[in-house]
Amino acid sequence: MSKCTLSKGGTYLTIIEGDTRLRFHAIWLRDNAWDPATRSANNGQRLIALSEIPKDTFIHEAEVLDSKIIITFSPEHKKVEYDINWLLTNAYDHTSTKKSGWIKHGVETWDSTLMSRMPDADFASVHSDPRQLRCWLEQISRFGFGKLSNGPIENLALMKVVDLFGYVRETNYGRHFDVRTEINPTNLAYTGLGLQAHTDNPYRDPVPTIQILYCLESSANGGENMVVDGFRVVEQLRAENEDWFNVLANYCAHFEYTGSNSVMLHSRRPMIELAPDGELIGVRFNNRSTAAITDIPFADMETYYSAYRRMGEIIDDPSMEVAFRLEPGESFLVDNRRVLHARKGYSGIGKRWLQGCYADMDSLNSKLAVLQADQILAAE
Repeated sequence: MSKCTLSKGGTYLTIIEGDTRLRFHAIWLRDNAWDPATRSANNGQRLIALSEIPKDTFIHEAEVLDSKIIITFSPEHKKVEYDINWLLTNAYDHTSTKKSGWIKHGVETWDSTLMSRMPDADFASVHSDPRQLRCWLEQISRFGFGKLSNGPIENLALMKVVDLFGYVRETNYGRHFDVRTEINPTNLAYTGLGLQAHTDNPYRDPVPTIQILYCLESSANGGENMVVDGFRVVEQLRAENEDWFNVLANYCAHFEYTGSNSVMLHSRRPMIELAPDGELIGVRFNNRSTAAITDIPFADMETYYSAYRRMGEIIDDPSMEVAFRLEPGESFLVDNRRVLHARKGYSGIGKRWLQGCYADMDSLNSKLAVLQADQILAAE
């Protein structure tokens, strides 16, 4: 059974679970109260601002009752009930030993060996069975990409993929774009040239977090799609040379695109993006769209280019890629912040027609969270 103690002056509370002791500040507990006056019962949003909570808030009294802790705050004389499991799940009293570039729980990095267990699902099944959809979205969350097979071969069928979890993110390319050879292409994607594994639209801020490509025709020789896990690339780069990792994470690159219809886009972001606590949250790599790199001090520029070159070499290593040929009715989705995608060159004989669009990862994460919550409720 849980126990609790109060510090002198009630500035923090300690929950004791066996040998585990977790501390919670009074102000944090008050700010995270779930009573009807503090939080909306409908959506969980706060109904008060932090400025409305007294600066000198302290815990006057705390009592454990079964799986709850009843806390009385002063000077408000406010009594609030907390679920102990919720507090344990959201505890912050720990010393971080994580190394810069750490990857969050649930994410699995991969290389070419993923070919034997590539995340794939049936188009009709994910549309008709929430359990199949949940499993597919969980794979995308874990690996950063996923395929769909046996879809309809019809114009704009890719919108039915987006409808599974969210909404299209419209860009200067429109709500969708056609990937096939053009006479005067505004983007190298619209040629038969091979494309190095890359982040799509790195010149946008924020970058589109999801890209979907859907195959409608595939009779040309070549044109196989490839994906590379940018997080695995970063892991290998850091293992080889910590300085290379640091220089690509600490300095910004510049990305730009100038197209037709008066479009001029520019972003300034590091190729390896870390959260303030060191979590690896993104990789932004696209040699075609990299502008002059000017943010690096003279003394570090040679190291930067050595790191940039080596990162590209790792990305190009066949042992890092998962390759597959999309057939009509097949599609794939990538987390564009993590997984780089590429294409082998293809000939002018036959046809290759893909349609693509962008969406946002927050919608996918939201849909997945709802499906997982439904699964828990169904099991109770």
